[in-house]
Amino acid sequence: LTHEESDIPRRSKRARVVKDFGSDFVTYNIEDDPVTFKDAMASLEAKQWKEAVKSEMDSIVSNGTWELVDLPPGCTTIGSRLTTIRVLIALASVYNLSIHQMDVKTAFLYGELEEEIYMDQPEGFVAHGSCIEIITETKSFLKNKFEMKDMGEADVILGIKLIRSTDGIAISQSHYVEKILEKFGYQNSRIAKTPYDSSVALFKNESGVSVAQLRYSQIIGSLQYLANGTRPDISFSVSKLARYTSCPDKTHWGALDRVLRYLKGTVSLAIHYGRFPAVLEGYSDASWIAKNSGSNGCSGYVFTLGGGAVSWKSAKQTLITRSTFEAELCALDTTGTEAEWLFGLLSQLPIVSQPLPPIAVHCDSQTTIAKVRSRKYNQKTKRHIQVRLKSIRALVSDRVIGIDFVGTKDNVADPLTKGLDLSQVNKSRLGMGLKTHQ
Repeated sequence: LTHEESDIPRRSKRARVVKDFGSDFVTYNIEDDPVTFKDAMASLEAKQWKEAVKSEMDSIVSNGTWELVDLPPGCTTIGSRLTTIRVLIALASVYNLSIHQMDVKTAFLYGELEEEIYMDQPEGFVAHGSCIEIITETKSFLKNKFEMKDMGEADVILGIKLIRSTDGIAISQSHYVEKILEKFGYQNSRIAKTPYDSSVALFKNESGVSVAQLRYSQIIGSLQYLANGTRPDISFSVSKLARYTSCPDKTHWGALDRVLRYLKGTVSLAIHYGRFPAVLEGYSDASWIAKNSGSNGCSGYVFTLGGGAVSWKSAKQTLITRSTFEAELCALDTTGTEAEWLFGLLSQLPIVSQPLPPIAVHCDSQTTIAKVRSRKYNQKTKRHIQVRLKSIRALVSDRVIGIDFVGTKDNVADPLTKGLDLSQVNKSRLGMGLKTHQ
């Protein structure tokens, strides 16, 4: 190449797909309040939002809370997780505690740390207790230390309703489900008994012509919030359908339509936390697509406490596995990572008896369990599999987890990796604590 030719910028050969936004599209939020800064600045209350942001930033500056820097290589920011909230609610149910909520103005600006921490600032502050006198004393102490607003006994946290009963606590987003059905015109739709039809094969739309792409992405976004909040039963369907957001076709729309019709018949489902069992346990599962060589499998896990799900995930595996064993091992490794985080969380809660026993993780692959328990080294085993085996064995050795066998039909994580028939859907819902709330 000549010097002139080498200066010519290289252009991508990827085919550009024109997104179809329809003839009359409107973006809107399901919730009444804006959920992003951009939404807030575009709302009718933009002036009030700007004043609130200014007040927050003034507090940050006056407290000398942080220094704006580029995130160093290898570091990650700390965010907030709904899992923590669900674990605390489950523990409140197990130990029959009262839940009071307080909002601390610029809560995370106080206190000095020797360590360097890079974090995304979470919202709000939640304190748990069972004695009214202690709750009142704690509130008074916090009010003297921080500028706070007492919100009384908690009934809604992050858009999730808390429903107390003599049997425990239930968390529900039925109001949000109703808003989704109303916004997208599914109030009078025909009910589907299951969220996913396993007989329907979904593939990437190779035609490049999308069908109502914007509306599809709006529905997926709304369902993701629901699936991450209180509805693990739709996690697999939503996770799978989200892969086709950029260019959906009629087949994808048919599957998405089924999820909405399933929600139409299960509006009142809520996760119920009872008094028993008072220990955390997990379930791990995977699906391996043998008929499609080179396809990625799917991992799923569920952790329950007090009889209800507190943490769950359904996701496409990031590497290509060559057997059911490899797929199950990858899923177990992902489950182990979450178990380690939950173990650390429970270890810091004084209400939980210490030291913690290993978290029981149930797996329906006897081959995988045997490989984890075996100390034999096989040179033929691929390196990425050896790394995961080593990681899981370390968690077992450190007594963070204990692995045992569970039959496929009793594996609560099964619906997070594949579509199931009605009887299995109903059974797995009960295993996750999902029951109809009247």
